[in-house]
Amino acid sequence: MARPSVAEERRQQIIDAAIRTIGTHGITGATLDRIAEEAGMSRGHVRHFVGNRDELLVETARRFYFDGPDEDSILPSGTNSVAGAIDFLFGDEFTEPGNANAVVFGLIEASRTNPAIAQILVRAYSGVETKLGELIAEEHPAVSDLERKQAAYAIVSMALHNVFMNDIEQSDDRTDAARDAALALWGALARSSEGA
Repeated sequence: MARPSVAEERRQQIIDAAIRTIGTHGITGATLDRIAEEAGMSRGHVRHFVGNRDELLVETARRFYFDGPDEDSILPSGTNSVAGAIDFLFGDEFTEPGNANAVVFGLIEASRTNPAIAQILVRAYSGVETKLGELIAEEHPAVSDLERKQAAYAIVSMALHNVFMNDIEQSDDRTDAARDAALALWGALARSSEGA
């Protein structure tokens, strides 16, 4: 296997530093100087390898949300059931407050003024709805398109609300209740399709 180029290694080093800096200092505190310091490079090197701050933030968002260029969802690759998607969306990796959530909130703030970041976030989160809809259709083909879209939207909304609240006040009980609500919605939809 070919070794990545030095330029690509430096770009990844800078993007990793940007993610850590946003997680620590927020989006407004993620200056090129702070990111350069975190990366152990000069500001000039950062600009050489990734361009200006806006270009760096766009590439940071892309790599934060997607491992590969063909991905369209934040669900882990290999998620092949509605239950698996719910397990992820209400599991520790997704719901734990911390630096990853701080990065998400920072990128949401940046998306208000940077359309390229907004497109990445829309792709990431609407991709979850699309993937959930596909999984629902595979598991229960009798579910109507409207019901499938509504259920996918509701499950993603519950998951994001739970993450938002957990970042303010962590509560395993709230997460359990949100997960139970998502499973109840899924169960009711599955039962109604079986009776159709």
